Order: sequence, then structure tokens, then C-alpha cells
Amino acid sequence: MRRIPSILVMLSVLLLAGCATRTRSNELTTTLTSYGSTLRWGDFRSAAQFIDPAIRAAHPTSKLDLKRYQQVRVTEYDDGAGPVPIDDFDVQQTVHISLVNIHTQSERSIVDHQTWHYDQKTKHWWLTSGLPDITQD
Repeated sequence: MRRIPSILVMLSVLLLAGCATRTRSNELTTTLTSYGSTLRWGDFRSAAQFIDPAIRAAHPTSKLDLKRYQQVRVTEYDDGAGPVPIDDFDVQQTVHISLVNIHTQSERSIVDHQTWHYDQKTKHWWLTSGLPDITQD
């Protein structure tokens, strides 16, 4: 009879862990969708708010970078296969972004390697790799 309570405790722990994982996964999907939509609209200033606050404070987006972002229009944001888990609290995602220079109308594509981290305290996913580097060739 002593086994039944311990089995119930074990099942409860597994059920709670499953719920936490599902909640984290749903929050990741919501965050990645919001970030992708923000970039699709070319709103790099708002996209910067997805960056981990500690990283954002240590490495603020420069005025030069903001001016560069204003010179392009995002025409495609392809997140392909979606995020790939690194561990329980980190994922990576490779995104192909097509950009048009608003002055020259020339189009080019870049690859953005994103890393996202789940902060257990704030229960929030944060971008740790920074905004896309639109200066890459």
C-alpha cells in the first residue's frame, strides 16, 4: 500500500513537468511569431525589445545600425523548419530574410542565426543573439 502514494506523487510530478514544458513551448511559439511579424513589418526598433534586457543594456543598438535598418524593407522572413532545442531552456532558429534597399531597389538575402533563452524567473523567452546583421554579404 505504501507504493500507491509514491506512484501518485511521481505521476503528479511528471504531469506538472509536462504542463510546464507545454506552457514553455506555447510561449516560445507566441514569441517567435510576434518577433517574426515585427521583423516582417520592418520594425527593428520594436524587434530590439525581444532581446534579453541584460544583453540589450550591455550592447544597445547603435544609431548607425538603426539608420541602416531604416534603409531596408523586409520582403520575406522564412523561419524554415522552426526552432531546434539545445536544452530545456534554449533553442536555435535559422531564418532567411530577404531585404530590399529602399534607395537602390536592390534585393538581397541574409541568414539570421537566432538563439533564444527561456528565463525561468520572468517566464519569458528572450533573444540572446541580437538583431539580424543586415550588413552581411
